[in-house]
Amino acid sequence: MDSNRTFASPLADAHYPKALQTGTGGLFSQVYDGMNGYSLVITFFLLLVAYDQFKYIWNKGSIVGPAWKMPFIGPFLSSVNPKMDEYKAKWASGELSCVSVFHKFVVIASSRDMARKVFNSPAFVKPCVVDVAQKLLRPANWVFLDGRAHVDYRKGLNGLFTRQALETYLPGQEEVYDKYFAKFLDISQKENGGKPVPFMPVFRELMCAVSCRTFVGHYMSEAAVKKIADDYYKITAALELVNFPFIIPYTRTWYGKKAADMVLNEFSICAAKSKARMAAGGDITCIMDGWILSMLNSEKYRQKVAKGIAVDDSEKPAMLLRVFSDFEISMTIFTFLFASQDATSSASTWLFQLMADRPEVLDRVREENLAVRNGDRDQRFSMDILEKMPYTRAVVKETLRYRPPVIMVPYVAKKSFPVTPDYTAPKGSMVIPSVWPALHDPEVYPQPDYFDPERWISGDAEKAVKNWLVFGTGPHYCLGQTYAQLNLMAMIGKASMQLDWKHHVTPISEDIKVFATIFPMDDCPLVFSKRE
Repeated sequence: MDSNRTFASPLADAHYPKALQTGTGGLFSQVYDGMNGYSLVITFFLLLVAYDQFKYIWNKGSIVGPAWKMPFIGPFLSSVNPKMDEYKAKWASGELSCVSVFHKFVVIASSRDMARKVFNSPAFVKPCVVDVAQKLLRPANWVFLDGRAHVDYRKGLNGLFTRQALETYLPGQEEVYDKYFAKFLDISQKENGGKPVPFMPVFRELMCAVSCRTFVGHYMSEAAVKKIADDYYKITAALELVNFPFIIPYTRTWYGKKAADMVLNEFSICAAKSKARMAAGGDITCIMDGWILSMLNSEKYRQKVAKGIAVDDSEKPAMLLRVFSDFEISMTIFTFLFASQDATSSASTWLFQLMADRPEVLDRVREENLAVRNGDRDQRFSMDILEKMPYTRAVVKETLRYRPPVIMVPYVAKKSFPVTPDYTAPKGSMVIPSVWPALHDPEVYPQPDYFDPERWISGDAEKAVKNWLVFGTGPHYCLGQTYAQLNLMAMIGKASMQLDWKHHVTPISEDIKVFATIFPMDDCPLVFSKRE
């Protein structure tokens, strides 16, 4: 049996290739050792691309959207110069659709019912504007409050937009219109010899001047108003829906931040002046005065109560306010300017263009405005006059329907938002209710692409309250919607009596340029002349 004692496996002394050996010199070690820094970077990049695609597809779920996303940036490059036709195509693609830009997943609610659901779901969403908005408007701004805090703060502002309050602001507004209508004539006749020039920039300056006079009265110099009007477009550019999510020197967001800082500083100065004047017993001439007087009255009431002085219930302010700092007041007034400037600039531009192109409509506006003033075209504004102009009101409402200044309103999902039984928007996504489709629904507004003020008088347009989303709906609806409409009525009514104007129609006059709000593509070339 010696052969058994001396048996050894023929594999005992076999030598295996290193690639098949285990331990520190094995297969994975060899792969790792073979990789250099360049290949590691490429591998990491490809993993990030794969994750970006997977996350987009997962968030997209069953709703309409691109099958894949351009790595990281999405449609950023095409969105830098947005086209109205592309928006319309997106709305037509489905009641819910999506895109993903940089790190932000965006759900677009196109139908009326989907838009209303977003507007009316404060438990799931809150207004977000864009990523840099908090840097420009400041994180502590009231517009970023949510829930009960937002409701309570808003109640303290409601008194600034009552009928009585709005009438207080009318003299200041008419003063601005007198000045700028004269400027229209100078631009058309003296500076350009009766030749048409684009008036959209002038209307932006006019609306900024009207807003500043309404909000802060004469506390701000005309030079400061002009500076804000000139620079405000930088703020608008910085707050466009698609933009860099952070501030880089010498970019739009950087210039916008500098302009916002300037505006906040000017409004803070105005707040200090208003506090001193209101404490001295001055009359209310602007929104800031009215708000500060409410603060001072609230403080007087609290001091009496604290001292044990009997105070009649009639002396108790309707809303007890604390005394806000100058900068806190400035932040709030800035939000009023933010909400009004671009929207009223858009509406006024379209209003002048539409009236010039439809002289029969302008004639009726002129006749109505003269009639309520008993033929005296120099009679000043009053609420009684403005409330007796149903046709002028119809013209303004139809302009806002036909060319709504704000076509979308960004919200952010505070938590997973079940928009439909089949789709839930993920937490942190931007959810955007669209306004345009509801205002151009042919079942509600027959011939929606036809400008027809009569639909608000003899038609059923006034009954379509669910489609009237110009000023939003729900807990964040626009506080100044009555002010905005009356302001536009006052402007076009006064202009109809004192001015004549002609529109130089171009092939792109009816095309829409999207710049936060919407404007005629050719910036509305007009010629103004004095009406005798």
